[in-house]
Amino acid sequence: MKPFESFMAQNLEQYVTYRQQLGYSMKSIQSRLSAFDRYLKQQNTCRDLMQPSFFLQLRANIAQNPRTVNGILSELRSFFKFLVRRGIYAHSPLQDVPPLPETHFVPFVFSPEQIDQLLAAVCKRLRKTEYSYLKDLSQYMAILLMARCGLRISESLRMMRHHYRQEEKTLYIEKTKFKKNRLIPVPTAVATKMENYLAVRDSLLRNDHNPYLLAGFNQKGLNQNTLRLGFCRAVKDIGLNRVKQTAGNIAFGAPVPHSLRHSFAINTLKQIKDQGRSRQHALPVLATYMGHRKYQSTSAYLKVSDAKDVSGLIEFAKSQQVVT
Repeated sequence: MKPFESFMAQNLEQYVTYRQQLGYSMKSIQSRLSAFDRYLKQQNTCRDLMQPSFFLQLRANIAQNPRTVNGILSELRSFFKFLVRRGIYAHSPLQDVPPLPETHFVPFVFSPEQIDQLLAAVCKRLRKTEYSYLKDLSQYMAILLMARCGLRISESLRMMRHHYRQEEKTLYIEKTKFKKNRLIPVPTAVATKMENYLAVRDSLLRNDHNPYLLAGFNQKGLNQNTLRLGFCRAVKDIGLNRVKQTAGNIAFGAPVPHSLRHSFAINTLKQIKDQGRSRQHALPVLATYMGHRKYQSTSAYLKVSDAKDVSGLIEFAKSQQVVT
């Protein structure tokens, strides 16, 4: 950890120690405090200048992205509350400093019918030459896993062959975005396609030593950029290609591979509702299945599953900072 260098270095170090003792992950905390420390040093600031006006200026200058700025301000509010409790400050100079307005993101959501069309379009593009067929089939399987199991694109590409347990029909997903491992059941139809894929792979590749579940070239896994290109071509084939659009402070996303993960969660909750079952009771299971770090990340999808128009999607966007 690079040491702090401003006049508040000792206070910042004490706060970091305090947060570590509480069990918080330090990556984002350290990044935000380091940005604040650099700003103090650049401005040659002293304690007497720690007034609301200083933090209004900091808000305008410390970073360009409003979300980044608001993250720094949020951490500084916690930091100064810590200093107030220790008697170093009488009150927090940030208590009346509002956050910057942010652009809220509404993800593109595929309907179940559109997902079927997309998978059919990917399948239709499979090249029949021996050299290309297996790679194209691997791309199809990656998109299938994202659509039917809610995997992140990185999860589908990083899995090793032994992570698919054929006897159990399960996938072991290791070292996810939030360093959480999980074991998930695979739908029967997906398991059948996975076993067909592995049979084709064994017949086409002699002396196959590629450790990845979804094989690319030269004993490596699939290339993410190539997979994204294949996804975009299939989206265009079914007439859903569109660009990201912004209206006021609302950004409407274009179809991207991660849209399949959003769609999996939303369509699953809709299906549960249509079956007359409790979505609230299903949320903990869905959160575990998708590897969410926070329960709120999954519950935010309820707003979309209830949405009957664009206003409902906007409410979803405001409820979270892009569920992953």
